[in-house]
Amino acid sequence: MPTLTRFPAKQAAAIDAVKYLGIRSGAEHRFIAVWVVVVNGRVLVRSWNDKPTGWYRAFLQEPDGQIQVGERTVRVRARKVRGERLLDAMEDAYRDKYPTPGSRIFVVGFRRARRRAATLELLPR
Repeated sequence: MPTLTRFPAKQAAAIDAVKYLGIRSGAEHRFIAVWVVVVNGRVLVRSWNDKPTGWYRAFLQEPDGQIQVGERTVRVRARKVRGERLLDAMEDAYRDKYPTPGSRIFVVGFRRARRRAATLELLPR
């Protein structure tokens, strides 16, 4: 099955509506919850802790995985994001989506270079 370039608008809106997205690389890992934003129809996630055994590294080794959107499980493929404008827009989207005082430390921390480097776009497959 070929990979689409982006999620259909309705599905992207459903993904954007959730605060925490269930995500896993491959079929063997467990689902974990991550922050997700949608920027110009592109589904983006960023790792807070780039651990050798974490979800980000798992996706680098095995880019095919799944996400949970409501009651549905959707197959995805991850790819690294490098465009500075998209990374900046992602950070603005995090700020807007997660505005609570408790979230502020993470929103600010996501702007650090090492975390920016740990950004993935999720594509439907």
